[in-house]
Amino acid sequence: MSSRLRIESLQALLRNRGPGSALLCYSRNILYYTGTAQPSWLVVSPDYYGLFVRSGLDFALREVNIPSERVTGERKLERIRDLAGEAFGSEPIGVELDILTAEQYLLLRRTFPGREFVNVSGAVLEQRKSKDESEIERIEAACDAVHAGHLAAVAALREGISELELAAAVENAHRLAGHEGTFFIRQPDFFMSRGPLASGPNLLRPSGVVYTITGVGLSPSVPAGPSKRLIARGDLVMVDIPTLVDGYHADQTRTYCLGRAAAEAREMYGGLKQIADRLAGSMRPGMTGRRVYSMAEEAAKELGMQNEFQSFGRGRKARIIGHGIGLELNEPPVLSDSDNTELSENSVIAIDMHMMNDKCAVKLEDMVLVRSKGNRILTKSPRELIEV
Repeated sequence: MSSRLRIESLQALLRNRGPGSALLCYSRNILYYTGTAQPSWLVVSPDYYGLFVRSGLDFALREVNIPSERVTGERKLERIRDLAGEAFGSEPIGVELDILTAEQYLLLRRTFPGREFVNVSGAVLEQRKSKDESEIERIEAACDAVHAGHLAAVAALREGISELELAAAVENAHRLAGHEGTFFIRQPDFFMSRGPLASGPNLLRPSGVVYTITGVGLSPSVPAGPSKRLIARGDLVMVDIPTLVDGYHADQTRTYCLGRAAAEAREMYGGLKQIADRLAGSMRPGMTGRRVYSMAEEAAKELGMQNEFQSFGRGRKARIIGHGIGLELNEPPVLSDSDNTELSENSVIAIDMHMMNDKCAVKLEDMVLVRSKGNRILTKSPRELIEV
């Protein structure tokens, strides 16, 4: 879908459901609607749109896929207000209230005194849920980069290698395969190094900063990701390091074992894969995140693995089994027991689940393209418990 059609869809929403206009500044939304991520304000009303670039105008003019006459270099919001003229009208202005800083919000209040601001992020995220073919191609390229990391993990995993060294090998392969070296997640003050990696007993020590199996990190400063622990024969190893290629993410987890895995680990992993296979084949547009979560819980009970499924030990359980993915690493819908958001046609969903008991933990995560005519797993690495 072209930027013009995306903007027209937003204009139709503003026309039919309000608010009267939208004023966007989040880089992922600017990229989605215009093709550039240069620092900008995007003004959209039912009959008008314009991109006002705060810095990097030369870059923006080379990158945008909207007409150049719609692009203006301007830093001051007061001037943007005046240049957009009647676009803002007198109705409420839709802004990204969930991610604006307090300083940005106060700037809006000063620039538009007496005006009402409402959150437009939900409408934008709803539009972004359904991926077009160009987006799917970019996500598949990100999956290629993740798979390069898997191959590097298999090649590098050996007795005596540290978690940090293994992560470095994976991350290096990601970068050489086109990973842009960062990721985007819609949460302030979020951190997890480049991604979770854990081995042996570190698999049983989930950190509070990421609600999954995390690894323990190098220090309390960032208590997630690889440590300097040396991997020993018989250890299980989990690698969950995402990639970003041409603006779109891939999120994959694989579990490895250095040597032959214990029967208990193989049994837990087999059950986990059965549940993942059921979800990957059964999810359909229109299902809620809550319904998909219930399907997973039901499958775990049928296998007699409800205690291990999504366990964090000591009676704690993860209440999320997956999430949407695209321009951000975590997007709606969220597959949880409390989410009534519906899957859309051409949603891309990361099914992200684990099993844990007091001895070991295994995890599997794959990305699934959800379509009425049948789903497709986009991640490309082998989905078995990988013994090296």
